[in-house]
Amino acid sequence: MPIKSLDDLKKIREKNSRIVALRERGESSDERIEILVGMATCGIAAGARDTMISLKKAVDDMKLENISVIPVGCIGYCHSEPTVQVNIPGDAPIIYGNVDEIIAEKIIYMHILNKELIDDHLLNKIFTKA
Repeated sequence: MPIKSLDDLKKIREKNSRIVALRERGESSDERIEILVGMATCGIAAGARDTMISLKKAVDDMKLENISVIPVGCIGYCHSEPTVQVNIPGDAPIIYGNVDEIIAEKIIYMHILNKELIDDHLLNKIFTKA
């Protein structure tokens, strides 16, 4: 479709904006909880694969369909790998460090389901609403 006016450009933008939004945020981004697992070299060396597997298993076992476990690059806390960031819509992101399989399960059961922070693994101290 040739673009001949600003209106043509706006129509193309409107047509494609939903596709771009889905790619960036997922189908139901307003309600979806994201668990980001640092899978850079330092995270993998510290056991992040096992952490991610434990998180996915807990989510699958409980049939929690509104939670995505997402491997990401460096979160920036290499000294505390494996690191996990929990993004709950409406809340500030929470970052946990030294997350092994046991702490991974606690993140699901305590933090996400019961709204209790796991204090001895917290890396960030900002708990305000996003």
